[in-house]
Amino acid sequence: MGCMVLLLGGCTAQSEPKPAKPPAQERLPQPPAEEKEKETFPLTGLPAEGDVHQRVVGVMVNNHPKARPQSGLSKADIVYEVLAEGDITRFLALYQSEQPERVGPVRSARDYYIDLSEGYNAIYVCHGWSPEAKARLEQGETDYLNGLFYDGTLFKRVSFRKAPHNSYITFANIEKGAEQNGYAWTDDVAPLPFRADKPSGEKAGTVRIAYSHRSYAQVEYRYAPERHGYYRYSGGEQTVDYDTRDPVVAQNVMIIAARHQVIDSHGRRDVDLTSGGQGYLLQNGIIQPIEWKNVDGRLLPYRDGAPVGFVPGKTWINIVPELAIVQWR
Repeated sequence: MGCMVLLLGGCTAQSEPKPAKPPAQERLPQPPAEEKEKETFPLTGLPAEGDVHQRVVGVMVNNHPKARPQSGLSKADIVYEVLAEGDITRFLALYQSEQPERVGPVRSARDYYIDLSEGYNAIYVCHGWSPEAKARLEQGETDYLNGLFYDGTLFKRVSFRKAPHNSYITFANIEKGAEQNGYAWTDDVAPLPFRADKPSGEKAGTVRIAYSHRSYAQVEYRYAPERHGYYRYSGGEQTVDYDTRDPVVAQNVMIIAARHQVIDSHGRRDVDLTSGGQGYLLQNGIIQPIEWKNVDGRLLPYRDGAPVGFVPGKTWINIVPELAIVQWR
């Protein structure tokens, strides 16, 4: 009987069902990882496909009729156009998002171009200098490369033009010169202000700037809707790249008036870049009146006391003695 009880008990123990396994917990779908915010170039506002920390390089580019067409202007993020002597303008081309193979013809420095370059902490590239510019650069005010000291090494003379319209430099040699002099090649470049809304104002398909009555000193910007920007012309000839034949296209054209004063017998000028003043901003075929202010060395547009953003793209800034020389239709 006892054995039977044990046997029955053993049989009962073997027949007890095993406890059920706890149900597997369902894995909830995980939210997708946040995409990294797309970086943009600081001076164009366009999506970055290169190094956003490339240091800005500013090159003095000759605009004498015998220096046209120039090399490298179509790749500049910002170009300042300002009178040098007489009615001939000169360019300061600022490069950050793109680097052309070569730039030129390279021309001599003026002190107000140094001011413009310093607003972007740029490596300043020139060939020659005025007495005022010489004094400032020799004091070590800014990092610079001068063709006076590298003629035939970093700077090369081309055979298809005559001096002083034949000095060129490659970007490879600018980088080489920066390394030789211990200049930084990267920088945290402060971005320009960009707008998300559409510009509003008066339509202007063509804008003309007459630096003098001579045709070579007359500039036009013509709006090209398919490029959302403006083609540039000098003396009726379209501004294109000598090497690539690419046209210059600017999404922003800012024309500002600043006080000009001739300061010596050579016709060199002093240009007031600090006091601010009036101007025009061209965007998307629209012209609007603006005020300009110097903000940490950068000349920026304002309206009713508030900053006006640039549209993403390239920018040309024409500094003129008076707005009366500007016309549009």
